[in-house]
Amino acid sequence: MNGQPARVAVVEDEGPVRLAVERALRREGVWVAGIAGFVEPDRILALAPDLVILDVGLPGGDGFDLAARLRAGRDVPIMFLTARDTVEDRLRGFALGADDYLVKPFALEELLARLRAVLRRTGRLDRVIEAGDLIIDEQAGLATRGGEPLELTPTELRVLAYLVRHRGLVLSKTQLLTQVWGYDAYDPNVVEVHMSALRRKLEARGPRIIETVRGLGYRLSPR
Repeated sequence: MNGQPARVAVVEDEGPVRLAVERALRREGVWVAGIAGFVEPDRILALAPDLVILDVGLPGGDGFDLAARLRAGRDVPIMFLTARDTVEDRLRGFALGADDYLVKPFALEELLARLRAVLRRTGRLDRVIEAGDLIIDEQAGLATRGGEPLELTPTELRVLAYLVRHRGLVLSKTQLLTQVWGYDAYDPNVVEVHMSALRRKLEARGPRIIETVRGLGYRLSPR
């Protein structure tokens, strides 16, 4: 995506849900447009979204109908986010070409994980990310610092990529467990062990850039 943030349109009439999703996406560095109900597809497509998060039960129209009209206008990825949870509803959504279908109530972490998966599958999300002298190619499973390769395990690479995407922010162990391991019930010591190994490998190539914020978590230098 040439270094530009992913663009996501959130079509959701429930204000608290829409705002929570918007905030979570912005924390991920995503450009977000919130739309509070059914609108003509041209209005959404004019935003040039890389993905549309779409409710089904919308005031003024049906989300399934809107999805069909969106896909007729442009091959834009669509993720349904809805309380409609029957098998028939899911099958209808996928028959319309949906890339994913998430049922309410939902966990924001799961929505973000699914969103990233869709954007990667459709080529809308950069697989190469940079921070200072760090370069990470997630698709190739490679990372370098100062032009020198880092011998990282797949998990260490995922941890580092997550830190880079959120550099400057303090990330808790629970947040890292949820986002990297996909489950927050693991022993938090797992994070400490991986972070220690990751620091050792990074500091063999330069100064310390991962900071421990006592009682809160870890932060990658924003430089």
